Amino acid sequence: MARHGPGAGPRAEDLTAKARIRNAALDLFAEQGVDATPLRAVAAAAGVTAGLIVHHYGTKEALREAVDLAIVEHFAETIASVPLGSQPLDEITAARDQAVADMLAANPAIVGYLRRALLDGSAARGDVVSRLSQLSAQQVHDLRAAGVASTKHTVGEQVVTIMVRQLGRLFLQPLVDRIFNEFADDTDASGTPPHLLVDVSH
Repeated sequence: MARHGPGAGPRAEDLTAKARIRNAALDLFAEQGVDATPLRAVAAAAGVTAGLIVHHYGTKEALREAVDLAIVEHFAETIASVPLGSQPLDEITAARDQAVADMLAANPAIVGYLRRALLDGSAARGDVVSRLSQLSAQQVHDLRAAGVASTKHTVGEQVVTIMVRQLGRLFLQPLVDRIFNEFADDTDASGTPPHLLVDVSH
């Protein structure tokens, strides 16, 4: 089961039952998918009863929404860790991208959850991808106000750029690794898989 990495948050024993339920749901939803994860499995992983999940969240859909919001909060806190004015303006975007990459590396369950959210074909307004897009839009507005982001492109185009830059490698690196491993016995394929870099041009 995917577990939260170093720096992902408080120790499990320090969390409230409600937070333990949400974190257990994130792990299981990332590993198995929301539809394939019964509430009793979440209860067992969190060390609570299924009735307590219903008490705190009501339904699995409400629990999924709580997981979405927690993930968006992770991103928001990570972005805020590189505030405007903390370093030269032209370095802020790269520093925020690196902070997001570090956060994701420390939270494999978030990575797994986001991969499923993007690839399951049921994306809708208000889901985690939509919420992350809105967070990116807020980044654009803040960067524009600080004179960092260009105004010659639309906000939507700039949101696409941020999302692809921050999440593109997350989704495509497994493909690179898979192809590289197909040729593991090839004498020309040695060492570690290529490190994917993703960017967007307008």
